[in-house]
Amino acid sequence: MFEIITKSPEETAAIGEKIGRLFSAGTVICLYGDLGAGKTLFVQNLAKGLEIDEDVTSPTFNIMNVYEGRLPLYHFDLYRLEQEYELEDIGFYDYVDDPEGIVVIEWADKFADCLPDDFILLTIERTEAEENERRLIFDIRGDVYKDIFQEVEGLCQF
Repeated sequence: MFEIITKSPEETAAIGEKIGRLFSAGTVICLYGDLGAGKTLFVQNLAKGLEIDEDVTSPTFNIMNVYEGRLPLYHFDLYRLEQEYELEDIGFYDYVDDPEGIVVIEWADKFADCLPDDFILLTIERTEAEENERRLIFDIRGDVYKDIFQEVEGLCQF
């Protein structure tokens, strides 16, 4: 696990874009953070790194948005789901169990038992120091991402 403090939305955005350039198909990222913490900003810039030209928005009402770029981005927001069976209804497992692109899951903690064995956990928190400052905490679950985890840590240093 490692963490980095960003001093501005631009720094948080830069990390998202760098990571989008690095990741390959099959990567699952679970995003944790309060409303307004910067999850959508991170995903918007991850999409830039994936060469996605569309406007990326939070899929709160759609539950999932799909974007095409260098790799497809499957962006889930599980906030409005209440029951585990709803994951099956939206095809969640079809995308998460064997992704052909990058999968980002917001509010993944609502269904922690339903997540794949391997994923990158990114928690974005506000700090008490300054309004625009954020703490990004990166961790991995499982063994699949151990090789790229050090590369991610190197990319995140300013």
